[in-house]
Amino acid sequence: MNAVTETVAAVPVSGVEIFVPLAKLKKSPRNARKVPHGEAAIEALAASIQHKGLIQNLVVEPETKEDGTPTGYYLVTAGEGRRLAMLLRAKRKQIRKSEPVRCWLDTANDPSEISLDENVTRTAMHPADQFERFQELSENKGWGAEEIGARFGVSAGVVKQRLRLGAVSPKLLQVYREDGLTLDQLMAFAITEDHARQEQVFEGLHHNREPWIIRRDMTAANVPADDRRAVFVGADAYVEAGGNIIRDLFSEDRGGFFEDAGLLDMLAAEKLRDVAGEVQAEGWKWAEAHIDYPHAHGMRRFYPQPIALADADEARLEALSAEYDELAEGYSSYDEMPEETAAKLEAVSDEIDTISAKRSAYDANVIAHGGAFVVLHHDGSVRVERGFVRAEDEALADPQPDEGDPTAPEIGEDEQPEEGDEDVQGVEEDEEPGKPISDSLTRDLSAHRTLALRVALAEQPDTALIALTHTLTAQLFYSYAEAGCLEVRPTVTPLGSHADGIEDTPLAARASEQHEAWAERMPRDVADLWGFIVGLDEAKRIALLAHCAARTVNALRLPWDRKPRSLQTADRLATALALDVAKDWTPTVDSYLGRVTKANIVEAVVEGVSEDAARRIADMKKVDMVQTAEQLLVGTGWLPAILRTPAPEAEQTAPVEAEDAGIVDQSSEVKPIDVEAQGDEASYAVAAE
Repeated sequence: MNAVTETVAAVPVSGVEIFVPLAKLKKSPRNARKVPHGEAAIEALAASIQHKGLIQNLVVEPETKEDGTPTGYYLVTAGEGRRLAMLLRAKRKQIRKSEPVRCWLDTANDPSEISLDENVTRTAMHPADQFERFQELSENKGWGAEEIGARFGVSAGVVKQRLRLGAVSPKLLQVYREDGLTLDQLMAFAITEDHARQEQVFEGLHHNREPWIIRRDMTAANVPADDRRAVFVGADAYVEAGGNIIRDLFSEDRGGFFEDAGLLDMLAAEKLRDVAGEVQAEGWKWAEAHIDYPHAHGMRRFYPQPIALADADEARLEALSAEYDELAEGYSSYDEMPEETAAKLEAVSDEIDTISAKRSAYDANVIAHGGAFVVLHHDGSVRVERGFVRAEDEALADPQPDEGDPTAPEIGEDEQPEEGDEDVQGVEEDEEPGKPISDSLTRDLSAHRTLALRVALAEQPDTALIALTHTLTAQLFYSYAEAGCLEVRPTVTPLGSHADGIEDTPLAARASEQHEAWAERMPRDVADLWGFIVGLDEAKRIALLAHCAARTVNALRLPWDRKPRSLQTADRLATALALDVAKDWTPTVDSYLGRVTKANIVEAVVEGVSEDAARRIADMKKVDMVQTAEQLLVGTGWLPAILRTPAPEAEQTAPVEAEDAGIVDQSSEVKPIDVEAQGDEASYAVAAE
């Protein structure tokens, strides 16, 4: 049947194809669709019509007045969306409003039924078919996401998602068609285009098929973009070296996943070696690059020594500090400042740091015979640890003479005591010629002096604090056990052998930074340590003692080392410190959940979430239960019993009298001790006190 162009309505004829100017088409009041088309749908139709023309014509009927006279317009019974798409094209000046639109004239059927029929009697294409057809357009016609999106009226991002879904293994797409997978699960598989890997993960799935579990398994061999190695190397350098980054187009992937872990390690090591070369150029004998800090290096470490600033630097630093305070006044952060002020403040801060760095420096001997480790910090930044000296270079790096016994006289090699110089009243058999007094007498006198020191030190707590701090500091910072005269031996138990990776955590980094901050202030020679500690104000001296004491804390629970009293004290210490381990530890598959029984996992969810949540996971297989529990416990602050801090105990109401406790009132007169009469008994008495 030949089509005719209608410009003015003629006698109604049904069942013919006609062309009607766009401006002569109106929405039918009997259209079954009352909810209007969305903007995205109209955009898609407009794009389709622009590139492919009107694939399906509109169904229309003539508009008439009350007396049945035609108005010259036509009501769109079916195809209102296409009419709106044509109007959108006209608005964009792509066509004129007089553009003829192909229509099917139908006056025989009820317009309401036709409209309803068009929207009801149809079957939408299965999404899998759509994904595959998009993929075919890309492969067969060479169209990119932008071109395909333009032809179908969708964004390039949506097209990329559909192309990625179309590239999923045909086996999994068929499972999806048969309702064996949900769209969310299919999207999780689409994180990579490796069909073999997709099918392998699918075959290994258990009862729990949560999309996050699928994504985790799909990327198990890859490195997340927030890994310290990836942050350090950078995505651009990795891709330039031939690496591929897997992107999840359907969820927040925080930068994707680096597919080749070996390549990433190689690039990180190369970049660290470059940094190590720069560090060695400072004059160090050697510089080693490591991704992980080599905790078992066994080397002695030296720290930079304080240096007085030049008068000019001191004056400049004082001026800069005043300028910094003036610029920063009234602002709490750089974000609140005008750009010019923030830039100036940052420049002042940098200059302050540069001058302040002159306050300390490594000894030339240490630099000439020592070295540095260049490693990756937990956040991907470079961590340079300087001042390490190998055992064979220690004598060269620290040429401190052995002063020996300061009380011994200086005797030349050829000098020998003359006969008859001995003490004729009694020379013991083990005496050596040339000594002013015998060893036995030396021991006798030094025992009396030791006893006197014990009594005097007990009466002067401030000096005792200095002596204790000195003894601990000498051993923890200089490894000189003989530098102090108190027989107090700090033991620092390494934790790396008890918890893998603990020494590379942010918490371990904080502990290391605290130690290094003190180490850099220490005098190089341990002989100057006493004066250094005496020179500290009380608050800093106590802070140093606290740091030394903290290094020796040991609350390890070991099956072969039963120490209930120590562990009870550790609990009391945690309570006194209001310790909150949840700030630095979370229950994950590796840290807890994957290493306990199902009953423990259920108990954790009951305590951390709710009984309902625990019931939902109670019948799961172990592997699924562990993964689900990890997600449920995120952010809850739940801790296993061993990590919890006990509630404070009730304070004692009855004070302990000083006399009952054996404490001597130091303000009262202290009676002298008859050392000759009491001998060793006095030592035991003082020790008991």
